[in-house]
Amino acid sequence: MTRITKATLEHLDSLALLFDDYRVWYRKPSDLDGSRRFLRERLSKADSEIFLACRDEILVGFTQLYPSFSSTRLQRLWILNDLFVHPDYRGLGISKSLIATAKELSHKTAACGILLETETNNEIGNQLYPSMGFALEENNFYFWVDKRI
Repeated sequence: MTRITKATLEHLDSLALLFDDYRVWYRKPSDLDGSRRFLRERLSKADSEIFLACRDEILVGFTQLYPSFSSTRLQRLWILNDLFVHPDYRGLGISKSLIATAKELSHKTAACGILLETETNNEIGNQLYPSMGFALEENNFYFWVDKRI
């Protein structure tokens, strides 16, 4: 069973390990100390929302969203900047659970939706996001419109 929770500073060490794996997956050099500093700042300043996916008390995935605004829609907008599930736990619906939690955040904050960008060769994301109701826009940006608002 996967449990989704909001990240706090208590989760910093285990989140930093997974975040470093995420960065390496995106072809960045490992930097565990830098990852820890970056996440500590995000959590301390509350300038992002981070949700964690845990299975059997093991952190296996996360998503991080940044607040923004849409001038044309005159509303808040969330940017889903990071989504990662450890390779050993892929295919279990964890990404979908994290995205569903992001959609709930959008709804609770009266945002117009969620914007994200992924690489054109991200086969997993390019299948996942449309299956979760995101529409492909130009340059591999996806947008989900919260129709409840």
